[in-house]
Amino acid sequence: MKLTRLFLKGAGIILALFIAIVAAATVYFVNFDWNRARPLIGEKVSAAIGRPFAIEGDLTLGWRRPLAEETGWRTWIPWPRLTATRITVGNPAWAKDPHFATLERIDFEVAVLPLLAHDIVIPAIHLANPAVDLERMRDGRNNWTFALPESKEPSEWKLKLDRIAFDKGTVSLRDEQNDARAKVSIDTLGQPIPIGEVMKQQEEASMQASAKVVGKGAANKLAKQVDAASGAAAASAAAAVSSPASSPASSPAAAGAKSGPAYAIGWSVEGKYRRTAISGRGKLGGVLALQDATQPFPVQADVKIGDTRIAVVGTLTDPAHLAALDVRLWLQGVSMDHLYAVTGVTLPETPPYATAGRLVGQMRQQVFRYERFTGRVGQSDLNGTLVYEGARAGGRARPRLSGDLVSNLLQFSDLAPIVGADSKASQAKRGEVSKQPPERVLPVDEFKTDRWRSIDADVKFTGRRIVKDKDLPISDLYTHVVMNDGVLSLEPLKFGVAGGTFASTIHLDGSRQPLKGRFTVSARHLKLKQLFPDVKTMQSALGEVNGDASLAATGNSPAALAATSSGEVKAVVTDGTLSRFLMEAAGLNVANVVIEKMYGNRDVKINCGAADLIATNGTLTPKVFALDTDDAFIDVGGTVDLRSERLDLKVRPHTKGVRLFSLRSPLYVKGTFKFPDAGVEVMPMVLRGGAAVALGLINPFAALIPFMQPSSGQSMSCDELLNRKPKAAVQPVKASASGAIAAPAPAPLQGAERMQP
Repeated sequence: MKLTRLFLKGAGIILALFIAIVAAATVYFVNFDWNRARPLIGEKVSAAIGRPFAIEGDLTLGWRRPLAEETGWRTWIPWPRLTATRITVGNPAWAKDPHFATLERIDFEVAVLPLLAHDIVIPAIHLANPAVDLERMRDGRNNWTFALPESKEPSEWKLKLDRIAFDKGTVSLRDEQNDARAKVSIDTLGQPIPIGEVMKQQEEASMQASAKVVGKGAANKLAKQVDAASGAAAASAAAAVSSPASSPASSPAAAGAKSGPAYAIGWSVEGKYRRTAISGRGKLGGVLALQDATQPFPVQADVKIGDTRIAVVGTLTDPAHLAALDVRLWLQGVSMDHLYAVTGVTLPETPPYATAGRLVGQMRQQVFRYERFTGRVGQSDLNGTLVYEGARAGGRARPRLSGDLVSNLLQFSDLAPIVGADSKASQAKRGEVSKQPPERVLPVDEFKTDRWRSIDADVKFTGRRIVKDKDLPISDLYTHVVMNDGVLSLEPLKFGVAGGTFASTIHLDGSRQPLKGRFTVSARHLKLKQLFPDVKTMQSALGEVNGDASLAATGNSPAALAATSSGEVKAVVTDGTLSRFLMEAAGLNVANVVIEKMYGNRDVKINCGAADLIATNGTLTPKVFALDTDDAFIDVGGTVDLRSERLDLKVRPHTKGVRLFSLRSPLYVKGTFKFPDAGVEVMPMVLRGGAAVALGLINPFAALIPFMQPSSGQSMSCDELLNRKPKAAVQPVKASASGAIAAPAPAPLQGAERMQP
């Protein structure tokens, strides 16, 4: 018993001492001036991160009761609460800004008991006005890569952070490598917003933006296209949800149908990218959502870069390592060519456009699919899938764009910007300054060959119906665009025209200066009555247009290529009708003037028309250029200078049958392509008039003889016309009964490829 009392007394003394020590320690910790520890903390942290670290404000330690989740005796163990103000993290010496990050205030609590198991449990951390300044130099150095010491063994300590809250923060970027400057403002949303709600809001906002770019009519058509495509997308999403191998939350469509991940942070941005203004806003998931690499992280952005607007809503899996991306993507802009400054992808000049589709990608492999998208380009629709594959070390030297595109209704005028043939007003809307002289017809704007080597391409495009205007429909279009190391090929570029085909192969080598081009063209079985469906006199015509061309040229614009072209051009027209009104409908200004001079407004029956022109360094010279009609045979000679766009032609009509009082004389066609001038050669008229006067002095009836035209023979077939030999050196060109041209026997002239039938 005495021993027991002695033991209890000793235990009491020990307990009292322990309580006294704890009480003393508590008093010490509570009353200790923790600001005295700031230098030590700064030194230790600086050594750990390899950057200057400092707590320039107050450092305090307080105690609080545990959270309500704690029960029983654990509620009696207070948790320390650490508060620090004016925290700075320094930059490397080369950086322009002294601080990488600043923080006005940080405070958090630590659970005590888990520390015994080497677990650091922080229920919540609060940040006040955090600011981060990111910098990258031209040589690639950046301030967000820390030289952390390598640890040989894994740490025994584990961190668990349940919640992060912060007041307004900012992230500034200065990137000299990409010529970018931006400031991002960040704040919490107050309450989580489901991804489905954000998807709906963004869809409405993007449709409104589309209406401003392509017009309300085109935007309404786009909305209908999106609705039509959404059925297939919904079916695809439903199939993905039902598949056990898929993740429903990873699809924006599935996420929109369900509650999905929620947004917790809002952001806005202002700045410049490559001298182009940037502005926009968006939303992100909570900061702690970044910790779980298996759960999709919600992202949303609506950003305007210059005149291009990009909006996305969807998810990013494992954002810390930039893994899988799955978003709904909307694009609007005044020209697809302007996307080059944003994405580095070379696209042609286009009218204003708007698209909507799904973008999925593996960011580590740099493979992205803009799949099942639909859009409007000018007054045309555009649908399909495009795949972008980034360059790889030891693999592809350049990025690659591939895909299949379809337009169900393509306005021919929407193709004009691709070759710089649109109006100055259209170019001004795209922010382009037209270099086209008012007196020139051929486009002088140069191809942007400096961009061609930035990406390879393999894209197929089908225009199911092309409309030029109601009088001259072009039925369809197909082309296969291939670009490899700066060499652009269209193999083929094929139009369906008037019941026949107009096919060409275009090869432009932009890897050298000036650009070198090769062109082959084949027109087959173009029906005259379908070429001019609204011309009544043409509906009885049974003839066709057939032709071939093979040319080689150098130059960086369509006009420059025409000015240096060499090769041969052939065409045959059979069994048609000719009139001034028909030439007006076809837009042939020169022919219109000539026909009016010769025939006035009446219709003229064509037996055959044939042209075989040699191109030599931009000058077209006829081997055969003739037209056989019911009452005359017309022969054309002279030159067409594509370099200066000038005409110097002489048209010689030869009347069939005996015609009294004919004053028909050779015609001249001079001037430019845009302002042609046609008239009657004066000298033959003078000579005929002089002869009439002389004969009239002898016999009044003899004065009629100079104005009588003897018959030049019967009508010629195309075979006969093409086999005429106006020059000894001319090799005759054969034509079949249908008017198809056979390949010439001699080797190609001036290096041009042999023309195929």
